[in-house]
Amino acid sequence: MTETKSRSPEYRMAAGAIGGLRQALFHDAFAYRPMPQLPTDGPVIRRLPKRVRARATWAPHAMVVMAALITFLTGISRTSFPPAEVIAALPAVCVVMTLVRPVGAFWMSLASTPVTAVLGGGGWPWGPSTFFAHLVVLVVVAVRTGPRTAAWMWGLTVLLGTFMENAVWRSGTTTVGMALTSAFALLMVSMVQIRREAEREVTVQRTVTAVERDRRTLLEERTTIARELHDVVAHHMSVVAIQAEAAPYRVENPPPELEQAFVTIRENAVAALTELRRVLGVVRAEDYQAPDAPQPTLAQLDGLLANVREAGLETEKTITGAVRELPQGVELSAYRIIQEALSNTLRHAPGASAKVEIGYVLGGLGLRVVNGPPTGPVKPSPGAGHGITGMRERVAMLNGDMTAEATGEGGYEIAAFIPVQADPESQEQDGTRGAGTRGAGPVGFGKTERAEQADRA
Repeated sequence: MTETKSRSPEYRMAAGAIGGLRQALFHDAFAYRPMPQLPTDGPVIRRLPKRVRARATWAPHAMVVMAALITFLTGISRTSFPPAEVIAALPAVCVVMTLVRPVGAFWMSLASTPVTAVLGGGGWPWGPSTFFAHLVVLVVVAVRTGPRTAAWMWGLTVLLGTFMENAVWRSGTTTVGMALTSAFALLMVSMVQIRREAEREVTVQRTVTAVERDRRTLLEERTTIARELHDVVAHHMSVVAIQAEAAPYRVENPPPELEQAFVTIRENAVAALTELRRVLGVVRAEDYQAPDAPQPTLAQLDGLLANVREAGLETEKTITGAVRELPQGVELSAYRIIQEALSNTLRHAPGASAKVEIGYVLGGLGLRVVNGPPTGPVKPSPGAGHGITGMRERVAMLNGDMTAEATGEGGYEIAAFIPVQADPESQEQDGTRGAGTRGAGPVGFGKTERAEQADRA
């Protein structure tokens, strides 16, 4: 540990560079890595005809084979040492080799450079065919690996050319031309790769951000629901405790057993209320203030509709079935669902009208909010679907079902069914609703509406 810390920064930099060279060009250098096909959904291939699209995915392979053929033909025309085909085929094989063993193809091209320079004739150390072949190898391998490998390949190429120039002096060497041309080509390839990598990182980051945003929105909506549920349940538990405490005083000479039963009821109610506040109270933010006014119910729906009409949204309310008082949690959730659906209409369909349908059936409560397509000069506001998420959470909390989908006319429809446990006394007092609500259920409000129409007919 002490020895590692005492080493100079230059030593650590050199060790890191050697490690990068080993990883880029020596680790599994001749491993089998076939070049993949192009994706069929690319920006160019997807515009081609369907019959041509499958073959177009092999375009990079065809280009590499074409480059190898050009290398071979150029080498034959300039090679005088027999057999000319072998000398001309050596750089062409290195080009083809980039399709299956990219790093190994670079080492083969580098090792064959002195051989082709001595036996092939032409320029020194790279003739026309070997110059073209080695440049193709550098570009293809850089495309298939990365900027770091491209930098090491360029450095070794320049080092080999400089060594061969100093070993055998000849006029008209091609090392400078190879260095400049390959540097420009590899720089362009590296810039494209860096840009694509940055775009991928941005895409991944946007995806992660969107997921986190949706998750945060979901948690915030659940927190809001938990707060409202806390207020509703805490109110009822407080009423139970107060009534249990006052009940013995309403009976003259109550028996001890009855008094003890009310005491037990009150103690259990207080204990449940304390536990409820301890568990559900943690969802409140530090700066959260409980509302002074009671939570809204469907009885305040007319006020909500009046507000949205003032904002420019024409609304129509239809109520089917016998209106009755529902549990406070159901009333609150139904009010919030309608409120959010109308808010979405104002944001995403300016100038449209909306219909609010409420169906009181034996099995529960049906809701349906339908709006038309946007009209007028106002541009719709884009949305991320967070309001729909909150609606689904509220319906799921009450074991209901909900659908949200576009209509054929270009509008949007929200349909929900919230089950409510039937009251036996109300069933006995109102037996006429049973025949009209047999089709009601969690499948949605559409069937309930048709059943109510049949009942009225």
